[in-house]
Amino acid sequence: MIEIEDVSKQFDRIVALDRVSAQIEENCIFGLVGTNGAGKSTLLRIISGVLHPDHGQVRIDGYPVWENPRAKGRLCFLADTAYFFANATPRSMGEYYRVLYPGFDSGRYEELLERFELDPKRKLSTFSKGMKKQVSVLLGLCTNTEYLLCDETFDGLDPVMRQAVKSLLAAEILSRKFTPVLASHSLREIEDICDHVGLLHRGGILFAKDVDEMKLDIHKVQCVIPDPVQEAAFLNALPVLHYEKRGSLLTVIVRGTRAELEQKLLEQQPLFSEILPLTLEEIFISETEVAGYDVRNLIY
Repeated sequence: MIEIEDVSKQFDRIVALDRVSAQIEENCIFGLVGTNGAGKSTLLRIISGVLHPDHGQVRIDGYPVWENPRAKGRLCFLADTAYFFANATPRSMGEYYRVLYPGFDSGRYEELLERFELDPKRKLSTFSKGMKKQVSVLLGLCTNTEYLLCDETFDGLDPVMRQAVKSLLAAEILSRKFTPVLASHSLREIEDICDHVGLLHRGGILFAKDVDEMKLDIHKVQCVIPDPVQEAAFLNALPVLHYEKRGSLLTVIVRGTRAELEQKLLEQQPLFSEILPLTLEEIFISETEVAGYDVRNLIY
């Protein structure tokens, strides 16, 4: 487990992180979502022990991370822009990683390079941005560390490669003790793979929740209830997060299970009604509005 306790970090007058606290459970895919400048990269660097927080601490499996080889040996950090030595090839970077990480699986790395059609002898300086990202992810996976921290994991990858990387991460969890933490500015990129998601905004985590629980507990209801009294009764009977009415059509974002909502709708005898699932983006927009933030135009 990764425990983040009251972590703050400031660069000159810029507050990058402001008393961030969260827990990342084992064997799940955790998505860290936030706008550009929200503090995602800073938080990942603090979790990995690259940066020291001004306040608070991070523990991995009970061990403080800062200047602690025992804790750092449990994780691999992949920065947004992959760093490779001058004139390095995928194979030479694999040899370097084998020195740094005792559990590095050279055989699997070579196999994955072949599967992704990446020439192990070609200089990485001649690779495209997406190809470099693929090599970086493959190196991180083959370290066999328990935690893999990825900053903008899918940036530069085409749709086919994005799906391939997602499949690799999912398969890794099934085969061993493994917890990837994926930071992204786009909810759409990680919605279909993450078990838990945390929203980082203006240097603080607004909340971190289980994705399935969020989707089961919040819905969009569209209905037409001719009687104004019955319509008001429907709205008052539910924990409404947001609603709007256009003509006779009432659209409501509301907490509750599908069964509960169906029962409340039947009681008001609507002319028309449907209960729709929300995307993760819609859920986060609704949750942040309740928390007093308007990120409708920031999360995309």
